Amino acid sequence: MSSKQEKIEKMLEMQKKFIELEQKGEVTAEGYFAPEPGSDLDGFREEYMKLAMEVVDEAHEDKGSHR
Repeated sequence: MSSKQEKIEKMLEMQKKFIELEQKGEVTAEGYFAPEPGSDLDGFREEYMKLAMEVVDEAHEDKGSHR
């Protein structure tokens, strides 16, 4: 994934999927923080955080600011 916009779009897709799972009652604290391997939430938090931090870093680069 190369552009900041693509990363933001991916994050929005992930949020939509998470909300769908939550509304179906498929999200529990345990499932979110310690998901079963292969579950819909397996790797979710890590991937979302990675994308979010990349977007933040790119925004700082664009503005010439530092974190």
